[in-house]
Amino acid sequence: MAHLAPLISDLALILMCAGVMTLLFKKLKQPLVLGYIVAGFLAGPHFGLIPSVSDAANIQVWSDIGVIFLLFALGLEFSFKKLMKAGGSAVMAACIIILCMIAVGVFVGNLFGWKQMDCLFLGGMLAMSSTTIIYKAFDDLGLQKQRFTGLVLSILILEDILAIVLMVVLSTLTVSKNFEGGELVNSIMKLVFFLILWFVVGIFLVPLLLKRIRKLMSDETLLIVALAFCFGMVVLAAKVGFSPAFGAFIMGSILAETVESEHIGNLVSPVKDLFGAIFFVSVGMMVDFAMIAEYIVPIVVIVVAILLGQVIFGTGGVLLSGQSLKTSMQCGFSLTQIGEFAFIIASLGVSLHVTSEFLYPIVVAVSVITTFLTPYMIRLSVPAYNWVDRILPVRWHNRLEHYAAAVQTVSPENNWKKLITSVIRVMLIYLVLSIAGILVCFQFILPVLDTLFGGFWGRFAGVIVTLAVISPFLRALIMKKNHSLEFRTLWADSRFNHAPLVALVLFRVVVAIVFVMYIIGHLFQTSAALLVGIAILLVVSMVFSRFLKKRSIELERTFVQNLRSKDMQEEYLGGKKPAYAGQLLDRDLHLADYKISSDSAWGGKTLRELDFGKRFGVHVVSIIRGHHRVNIPGGDACVFPEDTVQVIGTDVQLNDFSEQMKIVDKACIDDNFEKHEMVLKQIILREGSSFVGKTIKECGIRNHFHCLVVGIGAMDDTVLRSPDVNKPLQEKDILWVVGEEKDLSVLTGQ
Repeated sequence: MAHLAPLISDLALILMCAGVMTLLFKKLKQPLVLGYIVAGFLAGPHFGLIPSVSDAANIQVWSDIGVIFLLFALGLEFSFKKLMKAGGSAVMAACIIILCMIAVGVFVGNLFGWKQMDCLFLGGMLAMSSTTIIYKAFDDLGLQKQRFTGLVLSILILEDILAIVLMVVLSTLTVSKNFEGGELVNSIMKLVFFLILWFVVGIFLVPLLLKRIRKLMSDETLLIVALAFCFGMVVLAAKVGFSPAFGAFIMGSILAETVESEHIGNLVSPVKDLFGAIFFVSVGMMVDFAMIAEYIVPIVVIVVAILLGQVIFGTGGVLLSGQSLKTSMQCGFSLTQIGEFAFIIASLGVSLHVTSEFLYPIVVAVSVITTFLTPYMIRLSVPAYNWVDRILPVRWHNRLEHYAAAVQTVSPENNWKKLITSVIRVMLIYLVLSIAGILVCFQFILPVLDTLFGGFWGRFAGVIVTLAVISPFLRALIMKKNHSLEFRTLWADSRFNHAPLVALVLFRVVVAIVFVMYIIGHLFQTSAALLVGIAILLVVSMVFSRFLKKRSIELERTFVQNLRSKDMQEEYLGGKKPAYAGQLLDRDLHLADYKISSDSAWGGKTLRELDFGKRFGVHVVSIIRGHHRVNIPGGDACVFPEDTVQVIGTDVQLNDFSEQMKIVDKACIDDNFEKHEMVLKQIILREGSSFVGKTIKECGIRNHFHCLVVGIGAMDDTVLRSPDVNKPLQEKDILWVVGEEKDLSVLTGQ
């Protein structure tokens, strides 16, 4: 009998248990994650009624791959632009909830005398609510369209992002064994540096590469290329000291900004489901009911801490962000569970060997309990609000309303704030790119040049190459935003603004000079005065260089175009309104999309024939047909069924247009379908028939009688030949004709 590797037999056992449990939990309308955990318990070493997994080490490797795929898929669904649109309410609420729940976890751990790392990891696990479980609960309860659910989902997006940051910080603290503030600041600065670097370089390079090879891409090759990007970033993240899951998330978020993101997500989904299932099954394998019974008191206390903590701090965080008391309580009651990220953080602690063995099964038990309680907590939010509203003093109620109104009132940003914010963002990006350019040149290019030229000339070539690499970034660091609307407005508003504006520009010049001085001073020993003089000359030449100006503009334009490519594609295909649509509102005009139905009488007609402008006062700006778009169509452009037309007009004009479209659609519906039945009939051409001696075309059988000759036979022949429209018909020919009954009656009457 052939030998079967333990990994294959273990995988068979895992998938069989997972298959049975997922079907059962699907039938019970419970989250599949819980089914995977139960399957893991059945296949694990703590359940003796069926065979258990024999090689847990290999399963752990597959589990680690599952975490990578889960985070990669999460990144594909994430968007930095979506994060910016989440709003201040979600950001403030998420930060307050996470910080407070970490504190709750640390307090509970210290209450039981657990070691410091157990307390920290417990706090991280308690801070992260489950996106999957909450989304499913909202779907089951039919709450997706309510206002508070959108805010909850925004908070969950931010929690997922902050969970990645938390994992990086925990990993760094674990490795360094140092809890000093300086070490934490260094870790955060390192994280910010690589986040900016990877995002900027990734958005610049990855879409360009995908665009170049798009014609070569099939589903198979796109999947392989996407996974190559993913695991390449996983290795790179591990090399610089971050967790592999962090690298997977970063690459997913970069690919999320490409036009292929949705396609990649669909291709990766089955792979993610497989390895994700193995990960959650491996979580269940660590469940030990004997240990759970031993730690039943901490489990109950942690469950209570989550329920009370999320209700209090979740409600308080959303309330402080400016939402009403009812919305805040609905959000707080919805977040009372832990899920996927709790398991991921727990597995991180296990892999780093810094958490105790009892912590993992405790967290799994807490997750199961809080997951089952989630729908009931969501339902309880409104009765709880009604009770609080009854007992809350009127004075407090009024203060909450006034506070919410004050926070929601958005004050316009002044030009100084806009300018300073823009300059900081620009400097941060180009400083990171300049530092990365210097590191790459010194680490990889300089040794090669030193080997080729050696001594002075090698170092001189190193300076030239390094300055050439970072000079576009240094010029952009100095000049960007110096001609912006805010800068020009502030300059024109008051002469007292001139000095601080000039100082702002000079500060950026000094930063660029310091970079040049560092590069030269690192490779050559020279006097400070000479070093400063050379650096100033080089920076001035960068500022006035037309080549560098053109190059920096091209780089930025490519980056912005890559960043906007997904939005531009959605706009092109009609998935979102173009940017100018918002500007039309100031003129009481609107851009609306209308789909030409398959029943519409307008289908097949030109815009000149339809004359929408004269009839309704509206104007067609675009016709979207499948994956093709016609902008500013001319009068000869046709409108076909299933086309989407984008129309500009006032509310009244668009309403008239919409009503007429409905009338046209209904007018074309013919309920007398019995009269339009097609039949086949034989017509014998006898002596004296007007068709004898004429061709089928000359007879006008198709154009005048709306019938079709499908075959011609003879009385003495059983063979039916295909009709030749240019051959004259003869006496005694038998025409096989298809048409409606009324048209055939007219034809035979000839």
